[in-house]
Amino acid sequence: MTTDRDDRRSTDDHGHDIIDPLYVGIVTVSSSRAQADEADPDDPGGDTIQECFEDAGHEVQERLLVRDDYSAIRTAVRGLVARRDIDIVLTTGGTGVTADDVSPEATASLFERDLPGFGELFRMLSWEEVGTRAMASRATAGIAVDTPVFCLPGSTSACETACEELIVPEAPHLAGLATRHRTGANDQTLADYGE
Repeated sequence: MTTDRDDRRSTDDHGHDIIDPLYVGIVTVSSSRAQADEADPDDPGGDTIQECFEDAGHEVQERLLVRDDYSAIRTAVRGLVARRDIDIVLTTGGTGVTADDVSPEATASLFERDLPGFGELFRMLSWEEVGTRAMASRATAGIAVDTPVFCLPGSTSACETACEELIVPEAPHLAGLATRHRTGANDQTLADYGE
């Protein structure tokens, strides 16, 4: 397995930088699942994301399960974006409007650049599926340590829509653009990135 991004970097038919295959990190946010007694609790959102990426030829390198907690979410995402073998990170769960839905705030605190178009397009697609309930989704995306990060709802249908319609088709290009300036350079460490 080739972990070096430079070995997986190329250009598409339009000359745009891409990374393919992508190495993916998934963080499932769910207090009930994280506190479950079972060794391998159900994770339908994470399973859906993994299936969508693997069906497109990409590889999931890490899956984490954390509780609905700002610090736990931020720590998990921060650790993944600092890794050389992770090109894109997706979280699932915690994007609603209840008091413990803090995934957007936890991930956005790491963003160097926002990708507002993702949330706008996702809610537009959600409108077609769930009508006015789409306004309650706070799905978001941005770039953290040169890594695209997508914060998705926990439902399997939302994960499937986001991945199949928006993220998987564009992710190799986003990852290529976000890291183009680092071609041939060493990745940052967590210490370099700071708090």
